[in-house]
Amino acid sequence: MSAALPLELYSAASVRALDQYLIEQQGLSAELLMKRAGRFAFEQILQAWPQARRMVVVCGAGNNAGDGYVVAALAQARNWAVELRWLAKPEDLSGAASAAWQYAQQEGVSAKAFDKTESLPADVLVDGLLGTGLNKPVEGLYADAIDWLNHQKRRQQAKVLALDVPSGLNVDTGSATKVVLADLTATFVGLKFGLFTGAGRSAAGRVVFSDLGGDTREASVPVAAYRADYPVLLSKLSPRPLDSHKGRFGHLAVVGGDNGMSGAALIAAEAGLRAGSGMVSLVSRSLTAQIALTRQPELMALGVDAGIDAQAKLATATSLVVGPGLGQQAWGEQLLAQSLAANLPCCIDADGLNLLAKLAAPQLPPQVVLTPHPAEAARLLRQTTQEVQADRAAAARALVQATGAVVVLKGAGTLVAYRAGGDTRLTLIDAGNPGMASGGMGDCLAGVIGALLAQGLEAQEAAQLGALVHAMAGDQQAEADGQRGLLATDLLPAVRWLLNGL
Repeated sequence: MSAALPLELYSAASVRALDQYLIEQQGLSAELLMKRAGRFAFEQILQAWPQARRMVVVCGAGNNAGDGYVVAALAQARNWAVELRWLAKPEDLSGAASAAWQYAQQEGVSAKAFDKTESLPADVLVDGLLGTGLNKPVEGLYADAIDWLNHQKRRQQAKVLALDVPSGLNVDTGSATKVVLADLTATFVGLKFGLFTGAGRSAAGRVVFSDLGGDTREASVPVAAYRADYPVLLSKLSPRPLDSHKGRFGHLAVVGGDNGMSGAALIAAEAGLRAGSGMVSLVSRSLTAQIALTRQPELMALGVDAGIDAQAKLATATSLVVGPGLGQQAWGEQLLAQSLAANLPCCIDADGLNLLAKLAAPQLPPQVVLTPHPAEAARLLRQTTQEVQADRAAAARALVQATGAVVVLKGAGTLVAYRAGGDTRLTLIDAGNPGMASGGMGDCLAGVIGALLAQGLEAQEAAQLGALVHAMAGDQQAEADGQRGLLATDLLPAVRWLLNGL
């Protein structure tokens, strides 16, 4: 019943529909599904923490509580020291959850009402408080229970397993005001979107999945997003024939690098080279151009004093990266205008986005990728950063609707949004780590995407593959040398490695 993580990500409503499909169309009873969920979760505890022997389970109401009762019963049957604390009276439960409570009683589980002043020794804390239906901030006793679990985790250095989702997490958005901080989340039937973006990415810890022995492939249920598939995306890059020459792999021009901001443009240009563009030019201030030729002689560099001076160089390019170190003064405005007029496949980042946000109705050419972080997305949407982060998927979709571009909304659980037929489709980048929260990472990503555009990928393909490879490269380097002190240019060898399918 254990399965590798699927690519499909679902909303809470869609997961409920999948549950109903298993019950009504496949004849799997709710009680059987609950027993399988609890057994899978307990097996994951045994695998993750084999030395553990003390467990505290905190249960709310409904099926999430029922899963918790099953886990408690299984641990008790193995002679663990088990304490169960409930927030909803077990005798008020119905259906499968009531049957799970009876099972826990039969096994002799010690169960009492939750008391936030109590301290219980535990190797493992099990969160069975709230399920997928949460759509408002947690208050009252449930908020106390979340705080209690997080406090016990810190105080005892105990491990936390969340059943289905960490309590307090909105699985439709990945947002939370108060949430259980799990080390491991055992989730069932369908992957929940919110586990993989925003606050959910941190709260869920490692996610493991079981289909509970059901088959939902024929269920007609909407999918909220898809996890990016590295082999499929990599296949979009054709093998290079033996008679190749540099002209076959595009000419990327990086536009940016105002005085005092040369580093951003240099990082983007170097990333473009390592991501396989046949040629890379830097269109920048004269001083930046001189620095570039000293640092990276494979670059071509042009120093320009006004936007009009860039026309000839832009005319020879096949794709652009516009914005790293561009600034927001007249020089940057002129270069952005000339870049948009070139009507080329283009990745717009950093100050390019900030300048776009100042325009009432910017006219973007086709095959454009925008790569905002949440604050830049907020400026483009005339929102606050908090509003963007409260529903990242909605913000990404809104940017696609407003601009017609492919949008890479960066952050924990980066989202790539693009038009597919009459709909806006979301791809989630299930990679990356906190070490990548450092200056220059976005410039590196823009350079990779620009190089993929230069090599002929469609905008949505370049955005997905570029964002995924960039994040995977960050994970490789962090695993090798640690997260702290990770630099954007540290990723370049791994980017090259990944884009060669090694």
